[in-house]
Amino acid sequence: MRLFVGSGIGLEETSLCIVDGEGLAVREVNIMIEAAAIPSAAEGCADRLERAGGEASSLGTWLHRELQTAGLPIIVVEARHMCVSLSTMRNKTDQNDARGIGRMMRLGWYRAVHVKNIDMQKMCTLLTSRRLLKRKLIDLENHIRGALRAYGLLIGAVARSAFEARVRELLERSDPIFVMTIEAMLDVRRAILEGYDQLHRVLLQVVQHDVVCRRSMTVPGVGPVAALSFKVGVDDPHRFARSRTVGTHFGLAPRRHQSGTSIDYEGRISKQGDVAVREALCEAAASLLLRVRKWSALRAWGLRIAKRSSMLCAITAVARKLASILHRMWVSETDFHVGFGAKITQRLRLKPAP
Repeated sequence: MRLFVGSGIGLEETSLCIVDGEGLAVREVNIMIEAAAIPSAAEGCADRLERAGGEASSLGTWLHRELQTAGLPIIVVEARHMCVSLSTMRNKTDQNDARGIGRMMRLGWYRAVHVKNIDMQKMCTLLTSRRLLKRKLIDLENHIRGALRAYGLLIGAVARSAFEARVRELLERSDPIFVMTIEAMLDVRRAILEGYDQLHRVLLQVVQHDVVCRRSMTVPGVGPVAALSFKVGVDDPHRFARSRTVGTHFGLAPRRHQSGTSIDYEGRISKQGDVAVREALCEAAASLLLRVRKWSALRAWGLRIAKRSSMLCAITAVARKLASILHRMWVSETDFHVGFGAKITQRLRLKPAP
């Protein structure tokens, strides 16, 4: 008899439920969150396990790697899709979640999540850490600007390297307590800036020695951060059968709502998938349309959309097409050329703008 496993992963304990082919619970246990505990809980029936599922999370991906090494058929399922399925239960408990996940694995009604390899996950940690320090740095600078503005001290437009010197220049005749407060904020800003610069240098070194990232940077507007973000988000280019689906995977395609014959409309983009990759693609598209002056078929296509619609719509459309172009360049191992956008338009069966 085939058996299916559902697990509700927590920070300290994991609820495990083994169901049979008819959906009846065979075994229900609570175990510690350890990689060796799950195989021991399934002892005696490991040879009959068909599928084992757990919701996507940081611990879920870690367990996926550990249990795959142990030979268990573990699958990481999409948490949002599984949450909708489990919302029909009257009581929300870890045991009920594990039982419900096990039954969904039996029915095959789940969406598997692609688990990145360990190297890509480390690069993802590098990108997220760099992004966090950058946001905190901007928050501190804005806080210092607002604190000085209340006393009529305006910093103005200064470079990041000259920010601290400008602040100290404005504090020459201020109250000692106020000076000490701002200097404490400057010390924290200096430490964050040093950490940000260090991570940014590491990112540039990684991109410099990566063939895929260097090839992606041949596209106008695509810089080191966008190239590495796209590679980390895709991980394995062969998991996409068609390049046109890459932009949809990262939430750059419009939603559609259709019901009967009277209701059928498209809304805003879905904004599903990796937020960091979507932001990087949109920033690259904005740079291509607003800053790059060299002609290319892709830029001309985007400017025609901006002329008849809006610049925001053009940025979104170019970002979606950039995802397709970068994926096709990755698979075919070719560099970008100025007429590549027109060929992609024909390949994707999209009518060029008039």
